[in-house]
Amino acid sequence: MAAAPTPKPRADATRNRRQLLEVATRLFASAETEPSMRAIASEAGVGIATLYRHFPTRESLVDAVYQDQVSRLTAGARELLAELGPAAALRRWMDLFGDWIATKNGMLDTLLAMVESGEIAHARTRTELLAAVDGLLEPGRTSGELRADVPAEDIAAALIAIFTVAGSPEHKAMAGRLLDLLMDGLRPTEDG
Repeated sequence: MAAAPTPKPRADATRNRRQLLEVATRLFASAETEPSMRAIASEAGVGIATLYRHFPTRESLVDAVYQDQVSRLTAGARELLAELGPAAALRRWMDLFGDWIATKNGMLDTLLAMVESGEIAHARTRTELLAAVDGLLEPGRTSGELRADVPAEDIAAALIAIFTVAGSPEHKAMAGRLLDLLMDGLRPTEDG
């Protein structure tokens, strides 16, 4: 007997899930500590039962936000490259990376526990992000806009360092200057 097809979610359920993800992302990014599930539901304009129907645990919500942000970051690399030159696309992607890092602020405790327990495959995320950086670097190397000797791992390490020092909203201008300096270092020199 063939399995019955999975019914398509109702439009309101899809809308509620998307709204919950958007609100949770925003609250996680702006919070000093993890916001409560009730605060997320309230801000999203849904009841707590609706939140738990979509995300039965805090971990499931954190995982959904984390995976959504990783997908946006990797897709963002391709989209930027389609509309900008490689160097400009890489610089704009660095800003997206900073937004991704900021999202982790209000979910850090849960996220770290999930990475430690193996619920989130940190290695897979790292591989996806390095592939996104490589996808931006390779056309830049080919066109001569970006140095050929800098691996994606070095750029990822530099980005983490920059956003560790200047990741809070009050340091946004500093982060921008540091990212611009990083980009200057990624451009080929006249003699090399």
